[in-house]
Amino acid sequence: MDNLRSAYNVGSIFRTADACGIYPLYLGGITPLPTHPGVKKTALGAEETLPWTYTPNSVRLAQTLKHEGYFLLGVETTSNARSLFDLEKFSAARPMVIAVGNEIAGVDPDLQRLCDTLVWIPMRGYKRSLNVAVAFGIVAYFLRYLSRDPSPGQY
Repeated sequence: MDNLRSAYNVGSIFRTADACGIYPLYLGGITPLPTHPGVKKTALGAEETLPWTYTPNSVRLAQTLKHEGYFLLGVETTSNARSLFDLEKFSAARPMVIAVGNEIAGVDPDLQRLCDTLVWIPMRGYKRSLNVAVAFGIVAYFLRYLSRDPSPGQY
């Protein structure tokens, strides 16, 4: 979670990550921490059971994770993003990080450049974006479906 503004979105992402068995969670920049009352209100306890870390600079964290072998998947509506539904079955053997960004500005361009792939969620209506917590939920569940691995753990 890079520079998310809403504590309620952060709490929702914690709860969805818990439901999908995705951990740890990385919070960066201005993203509210799990100690924030708004996060607690929407996470409903998931903030107490999921491992998480905070970094002031998500780009540096992404560089470290890539060096450690993580696959970075950014969720963003850019011209170089591919449809989420065009992703093929992948092996959960390589850990994956789902990068979501600020509710207004999106994923930091420097962070986008570090991503192994960018995906967007196809939409039929007039609006071309979703709430960040909703987008995270769609991507997380779709990746869980593709992995065909019902067990919890890192992507």
